[in-house]
Amino acid sequence: MQRAKGLLLLSGGIDSPVAGSIVAEQAELFALHFSNEKFAGSESVEKCRRISKKLGIKKLIVLDISEQLEEIAKKTAEAYYFILMRRLMYRIAERVAEKEKCSFLVTGESLGQVSSQTLSNLAATARAVQIPVVRPLLGFNKRETTALARKIGTFEISKGPEMCDVLGPKHPSTHASLERVEEEEAKLDFGKLVQEAVSKL
Repeated sequence: MQRAKGLLLLSGGIDSPVAGSIVAEQAELFALHFSNEKFAGSESVEKCRRISKKLGIKKLIVLDISEQLEEIAKKTAEAYYFILMRRLMYRIAERVAEKEKCSFLVTGESLGQVSSQTLSNLAATARAVQIPVVRPLLGFNKRETTALARKIGTFEISKGPEMCDVLGPKHPSTHASLERVEEEEAKLDFGKLVQEAVSKL
C-alpha cells in the first residue's frame, strides 16, 4: 500500500519539526519553507535545511515571500497581519502540494500558543483552502513540544528568536471573524500574490 504524501510547513522554529516527526511515522513528507529574506535574513533557510536532513525529509522547497508580506503589511489593517499572512501561506502551500502530489498539509500550530492560533483565528485561516490541514500538536503545550524537540534532536537547531513576526503588530487580533478577515483580504489581489510566489518554483 502506497504511503500518503503530505507537505510540512517548516518554519525553522521548534514546533513544526516536531509536528513533522509525528506525521512522518505514517506518511511521506516533503517540506515547504517560507522565507522573508528582505526583512529577516536567510538564517531560517539554513535552519530548515538542517532540520530537513535531521528528519530525513528528502525534498525541501524554499519560497521567499518578502514582497508579498510587505504588501499585506502596507495595505491591510495591522491587527490582521498574522491571519492574512497565514492564509497566504496556506494558499501557496495548497498550490505547491498540488504540484508535488501531496494530499494534505502539516503545520506546527497548537491551540492558543500564539495570537494567530486561537480557535477562531485557526478556523479563519483554514477556510482559505480546500486541502486538509493536519495539526498534530493542536493540544500540546510548549513544554511538551520542547521535550519532544529535544528527544528527536531538532531543539538545538530550532532554538532562537522566531523571525516570522518582523512585520507583525504588537497587538494582533485574537478573535477575528471570517467576514472581517475577508474584508481585509479584499484590499489585496491575493490571487496575484499567490501566483507571483509559485512562479518561483
